[in-house]
Amino acid sequence: MSELFSVKDRVVIVTGGLGQLGRQFTSSLLDHGAKVAVFDVGATAERVRERLGERQRDPRLLCIEADVTKRDSVASALARVVGAWGAPHALINNAALDAPPGAPAKENGPFEQYPEQSWERVMQVNVTGAFLCCQVIGGAMAEAGRGSIINIGSIYGLVSPDQRVYEYRRRGGEEFFKPAAYATSKAALINLTRYLATYWAGRGVRVNTLTFGGVANGQHPEMVKDYSARVPLGRMAKEDDYNGAVIFLISEASSYMTGSNVVIDGGWTAW
Repeated sequence: MSELFSVKDRVVIVTGGLGQLGRQFTSSLLDHGAKVAVFDVGATAERVRERLGERQRDPRLLCIEADVTKRDSVASALARVVGAWGAPHALINNAALDAPPGAPAKENGPFEQYPEQSWERVMQVNVTGAFLCCQVIGGAMAEAGRGSIINIGSIYGLVSPDQRVYEYRRRGGEEFFKPAAYATSKAALINLTRYLATYWAGRGVRVNTLTFGGVANGQHPEMVKDYSARVPLGRMAKEDDYNGAVIFLISEASSYMTGSNVVIDGGWTAW
């Protein structure tokens, strides 16, 4: 059983690997013997020390400053990985932008006034960034004849944001709406997954989506309360709740799985 779920010595690229979930994926993969390359636009030496601590000294970890919205940057970062460890075995498209509840008013105003620049910025990272990483890194895996791509999705790519969760902002007299860009971008990933799953099926590259619910990250207590009341399991996700699914999709345990959307949301989309 341990061999079935093994990721030992597999080379895994994690985009946005210094973020809240990216750090979890990175640490979990290192704990299970994988070699991990973090691609992050903010992967300066100082930020790597701040975000990963002693992990930065692990010889099975590479932290590379890379911008997923620029093909040359992704290709250059991939070349460093290949030079160190060979062609990657897995790619986790985790880098993403969202407008959090604490964003400026213009980011969370009515749909009719949502800034075009904000829309384009979210799409550029969440959709074009994943597209470019799939082209460059997925293409390298297809040439090697094996690989697993995991596109990190969201429940808001399946259902509309429940605006009632953010009612605490309106109770305080603000005009607040969870914007459309993030939800639309995450919906796009689901069909990118399906397209690539069929496109690369004959070349040994599996492509799946992991759709996650909201993760606790110091949000306003009223938001956490309202969100948790909407979840059958009664809470937001913990940072490490998704690590097992990542290990599963990279390992041989999921060898017959491609084109799927695995929903892990505490039951949010069940009602």
